[in-house]
Amino acid sequence: MEFFVISLLIGISYGLLLFMLSSGLTLIFSMMGVLNFAHASFYMLGAYFAFSTTRLIGYWPALFIAPLLVGLLGAAFEKYCLRRVHKFGHVPELLITFGLSFIILEMAQLIWGTSSVDYRVPLELSGPLFKLYGTQFPMYRGFMMLVAVLMLIAIWLLLTRTRIGLVIQAALTHPETVEALGHNVPRVFMLVFGGGAALAGLAGVIGGNAFVTEPGMATTVGSVIFVVVVVGGMGSLTGAFVASLLIGVIQTFAVGIDSSLMGAVATLGITVTPETFGYALWKLKISQIAPILPYLFLVLILIFRPKGLLGTREG
Repeated sequence: MEFFVISLLIGISYGLLLFMLSSGLTLIFSMMGVLNFAHASFYMLGAYFAFSTTRLIGYWPALFIAPLLVGLLGAAFEKYCLRRVHKFGHVPELLITFGLSFIILEMAQLIWGTSSVDYRVPLELSGPLFKLYGTQFPMYRGFMMLVAVLMLIAIWLLLTRTRIGLVIQAALTHPETVEALGHNVPRVFMLVFGGGAALAGLAGVIGGNAFVTEPGMATTVGSVIFVVVVVGGMGSLTGAFVASLLIGVIQTFAVGIDSSLMGAVATLGITVTPETFGYALWKLKISQIAPILPYLFLVLILIFRPKGLLGTREG
């Protein structure tokens, strides 16, 4: 019971962090049809900006300043770079965001170095939130969950209860009509791209000190958030939320299970022997295959439901 509850909470906190990342990517794709390959790089920038800001004026100002800086960079990139190649189709868009990811990586290494930086959880949020049968649940994990839920509520209220949200949703399906009514659609696109980058930056502020802040962090989470977006359904925020939680919980439980893979197969009533699959596979533990589970999930989704769990479009 103890293992189940703690693992479930940790999985949910990790899943909510994935949603903070994937929500911005989903908004950008649903609005502009752009798969931003540099999205995870904005996550990395958020962590590095928070690290530098924390050293200067503290963590709490960094929680607001770092995402704002990342959002401004994202908006500037959309206005001065991405917008110029938008008319040439999806391939140039992919290539320019792909190139941006390498530029950000190299700049981060030049400024902050090639090793990890000492970006720590603030003292106010260190320590346990509660104990369950002697096992502690970190307070910072609870803070991560709170920020992610508040962000989800804020996005929902923005898109459904404000005038700018209505304009964004209208521009998604009828951009010409929205422009004819006097709204500046390119500016809307710029704000959406900048907002999506800011969400990634916020995830970097929250996740950078919970895990590790180093140049390879964008590569670590980059592929996973694309899995989340595809599994949830391209352009579906609800789908991204569901997929984030599923992947976070499944991967967390898999990491914590120390039994062998063949032992788990045997519990299903399937008779297996070391000679059947080989001794190497026989000794393989479930925790060792945890990193590949999201990609296995992706393959199964693409085979049996290409539009994703809650998506309305394929690819």
